[in-house]
Amino acid sequence: MTRLLTLLGGQGTRVLFAGVFLGLLLPDLAALARPLLTPSVIALLLATLLRVDWREMAAYSRRPLLSAGITLWLLLACPIAMLAVLAPMTPPESLTTALVLMAAAPPILGASSIAILLGLDGSLAIVACLASTLLAPLTLPPLALWLLGLELEIGVAEFMARLGIVVAGAFIGALVIRRWVGPARLAALAQPIDGCIVIVMLVFAVAIMEGVTETLFSRPGVVFLWLGAAFIANPALQLLGGLAFSWLGRRRALTIGLISGNCNMGLLLAALPSGADYDVALFFAVAQLPMYMLPAIVLPFYRKLLATH
Repeated sequence: MTRLLTLLGGQGTRVLFAGVFLGLLLPDLAALARPLLTPSVIALLLATLLRVDWREMAAYSRRPLLSAGITLWLLLACPIAMLAVLAPMTPPESLTTALVLMAAAPPILGASSIAILLGLDGSLAIVACLASTLLAPLTLPPLALWLLGLELEIGVAEFMARLGIVVAGAFIGALVIRRWVGPARLAALAQPIDGCIVIVMLVFAVAIMEGVTETLFSRPGVVFLWLGAAFIANPALQLLGGLAFSWLGRRRALTIGLISGNCNMGLLLAALPSGADYDVALFFAVAQLPMYMLPAIVLPFYRKLLATH
């Protein structure tokens, strides 16, 4: 098993590239995996916490101005920039709504795992992801109403309580495992842990694809248009994030770029009001594809950039 996990960890980006299609090719498997969405988020955060350096996380958390600046960028600047780009165009209304909400969402917690697989700063990614995720219930509803006239059904207290349980559970589990196994042993198990991260991310990707295959056959034009928009929006936000924080150095700037484009649309699915446009939810599902496919495409580029830095 350890050998298999090591193999998966060493080829993580390639496995994710191929594995994201499982939910499309096997729709019954996607329906079966749907109840595993929340457990997979907890497991992914726990595994990531086992891989990052907690001293580096603490160092970033002691830099409130930097953390606040990154959080403001992720939760406020990104959606405003997205709406500004879309304003002169005439995309379908549901696509505009989906793209702006995507940009307003915090990064997926798995972005810190992807950062590790790409050789970026996992500690910075996880601190930024956690801070913006905890604040998202306070920023998403007013932004959606202000920018789009859309009322999101987010009960702030209830949502933050559920989120707190997820984060606290993962931190406690990681703390227990770190004390039991020890830092040296965990460092030696880096690739098997990466393999666990890949498996959990695959479970999440399969689960969120429920219903997409059926729509692909009934409305292929819409699905491909949404997919094209997702493949443009994701790297565009990454590029903007990297440029905005280029003053932090290449590795950190690329890390912030990564989390800028990989947004938590699973969170948005839970926040959409009853009777919301199905096409908005459809975009959130197909937009998982670039999140899982782009890391394999850009990995050689990242390696070259980091090697020459």
